[in-house]
Amino acid sequence: MPGRLLPLFPLDVAMLPHARLPLHIYEERYKEMIGECLETESEFGVVLRRAEGILRAGCTASIVDVLKRYEDGRMDILTAGRRRFEIEEIDEGRSFLRAEVRFYQDSEYDEPAAETVSKARQAYALLTDSSEQETPDERAPELSFRLAAISDDHDFRQMLLAMLSEAERMEKVADHLAWLVFRKQAQRAIKRVARSNGHGRHVVEFGEEK
Repeated sequence: MPGRLLPLFPLDVAMLPHARLPLHIYEERYKEMIGECLETESEFGVVLRRAEGILRAGCTASIVDVLKRYEDGRMDILTAGRRRFEIEEIDEGRSFLRAEVRFYQDSEYDEPAAETVSKARQAYALLTDSSEQETPDERAPELSFRLAAISDDHDFRQMLLAMLSEAERMEKVADHLAWLVFRKQAQRAIKRVARSNGHGRHVVEFGEEK
């Protein structure tokens, strides 16, 4: 998008390439912004917001579908993550933020180790209770992003946005998803124990302390 300011949508979400994100648009400034994106079939940038401001690395989103329009101009839309970018300069000349951005990709493609991919895909399947056929294909482009989208840890997702190596990202994703599986199994075990005796402190196989 050279020579054009990218509209920005600050959210409590770190958008990832290929991820789907439904949004309810209700503020007047974002009704205006999304309306223009629909008219021009253009992307907008999703950036993670914090108390001290927005972060510099983000991901563009395209509007896949308008799910519902309301009489007062509100709308429900479905978006998909596209391209990573870094903010170079903010423009505050409109009701919504825009920015000059630099788009970036991985510095080079380094194929992840097969065992790392397998570990990540198995953890994904356990987290989603899906079969191997429903798990993102191991040959899919930027597979690490597709698998990481299952995580609701937006600090982790933000870290992945800045990484320029698919192999390194996959290692992080495999370890992170394995931890999420561990946590999910621990929570289930504690619930089982709690139902039987009212306490969860005896589930020592999932914790460090008795």
